[in-house]
Amino acid sequence: MAMLFSTDFASIQTWSSDGGCDISDKKLTTLKDRAREKIQAAHSLSVGGGGNVCPLLIREVFIQALVKLQVCFVQCFSEADRDIMTLANHWNCPVLSSDSDFCIFDLKSGFCPLNTFQWRNLNTVKDTQSYYIPAKCFSIDAFCNHFSNMNKALLPLFAVLCGNDHVNLPIMETFLSKVHLPLGSKGRRHHRVMGLLNWISNFDDPTEALDNVLKYLPKKKRENVKEVLCCAMEEYQQSSVKLQDFFQSGTYVCPEALNLGLPEWVLVSLAKGQLSPFISDALVLRRTILHTQVENMQQPNAHRISQPIRQIIYGLLLNSSHPEDISQNAMPSQPLAFNEVERINKNIKTSIVYAVQLPKDHSDLSRLTELSLARRQTLLLEALKVKQVVLESIPTFLKLPIAVSCYWLQHTEAKAKLYHLQALLLGMLMEPLHAIINSPGKEDPRAGAKMLYEEFQKVKESARPSARLDLDTAHIFCQWQCCLQMGMYLNQLLSTPLPEPDLTRLYSGSLVHGLCQSLASTSVESLLSMCPEVKQLYEHLFNATRSYAPAELFLPKGKSNSKKGGQKKKITGRSKNRVGTTSDTRNWYEGSNRFGLLMTENLEEHIEASELE
Repeated sequence: MAMLFSTDFASIQTWSSDGGCDISDKKLTTLKDRAREKIQAAHSLSVGGGGNVCPLLIREVFIQALVKLQVCFVQCFSEADRDIMTLANHWNCPVLSSDSDFCIFDLKSGFCPLNTFQWRNLNTVKDTQSYYIPAKCFSIDAFCNHFSNMNKALLPLFAVLCGNDHVNLPIMETFLSKVHLPLGSKGRRHHRVMGLLNWISNFDDPTEALDNVLKYLPKKKRENVKEVLCCAMEEYQQSSVKLQDFFQSGTYVCPEALNLGLPEWVLVSLAKGQLSPFISDALVLRRTILHTQVENMQQPNAHRISQPIRQIIYGLLLNSSHPEDISQNAMPSQPLAFNEVERINKNIKTSIVYAVQLPKDHSDLSRLTELSLARRQTLLLEALKVKQVVLESIPTFLKLPIAVSCYWLQHTEAKAKLYHLQALLLGMLMEPLHAIINSPGKEDPRAGAKMLYEEFQKVKESARPSARLDLDTAHIFCQWQCCLQMGMYLNQLLSTPLPEPDLTRLYSGSLVHGLCQSLASTSVESLLSMCPEVKQLYEHLFNATRSYAPAELFLPKGKSNSKKGGQKKKITGRSKNRVGTTSDTRNWYEGSNRFGLLMTENLEEHIEASELE
């Protein structure tokens, strides 16, 4: 995902983001490695260590923010890097991103790494009323000048020799072990990067450099390795896609998408971000990746609870006009089968999931948008196993979250307690509270709403990462988020028969975790007594969900099965760990940012420092 600053469009900011996985599946190994890394980071956080795991719905929150701020954006069909580079050069503007691959691309106006922006350091332009935020801009020309005016066309070869997201050939170790690299290539990885840069800078062009690489390899392997490296280097060249057309006319031509014969409305919705990359992955590759959250690693992954919704999504996607030839990577032996990459314990596994065969009256994906609103609503609510009458007293903006909550409560995997449901519903009151506080009229309702809002803010503060995390509670809320995610994706696929909720005010992890703790010593009634209007809304939400909750949810404390209670106590005690508040930001350039090292101000000093660690 990257941001482009354009002077041609009155300084309007535009965003381009990655879509689904590459159709060729070149990055599958890399994606699986990243999934494993996320599992390890999530596990570390779950037991009180450090790490960085993005929330499950961060993409949806970000897109809602862009829409709210009226920022133009496009979601590319698959990997976006080349398209972004081409657009940035067409507009003569820099790229803002956290992807260090942009250190390799030949960008006319440079690359601004996200982590160099001093977001809280607002400065005034001298003698004006304009403001700016200090940041750094990486220049490929300045970088190449540092290495004896190296030809910048050599950088793609350097990238693939180092091993990037698209290629990682074990045989390249043969080359690296035989070639004489300056600065001691047998040391740490940074030494190898520096040595390779100094070595490759001695050549005039990529052809000469590549020939010198191949001579260190066995003759019988040279041709194959040359083909792989040349193909990987192409990933850093200009794209034929013209994203500027989208910002001018609302559509753009993507050849690889057109070749698949997908319905026009699907392509348009994907470009506008109205459909998730999850949909294009399922549609094109028959494979999806289910991202891990900070959950209980000893339990089945939280996505299991939403599998029935995904099976219906797969069923709708399967009924396209050309289901047989969508992808070479589809499962030919099982036309109804989809692959899901999911967490199993602390590793990943690819599981086969079968699509639900749907009735013929809504079997054609190309005509899905032609169904009436009532029919699409019925399809959505049938998938969530909720009757429409239950939602009649619910405000429009909360109908989808409440329907999802009803689905969540019906599944035994959730193992939710009454206070979990209460905390979720109380958290959903943030948007109504905000509306009351900012509405004109009598002061009395606003005063009560402000008091309750402030009380909620105190609860959020008390549940910051310095507090202990109840892993079982975290897992239950992760399951709810999985249900919400797939409920939203199905809703989007059906052209939103129910409005999408404002996610920023719908769910706050720190608030619902804090409320779970608060409800041990206070009641919902006393909490809401200061704002009768919101209390009445809460009762509507609670009554709608209660009809789908298991009976044991409402049993008095101590009435549940004693054996289960003992097990619960044991597990809870083990799962309450202190969450670490530190994150290792100094290694921003490592892991998925292979070339971040290139942006350090003094490469030689960096290497000396790394030896001392």
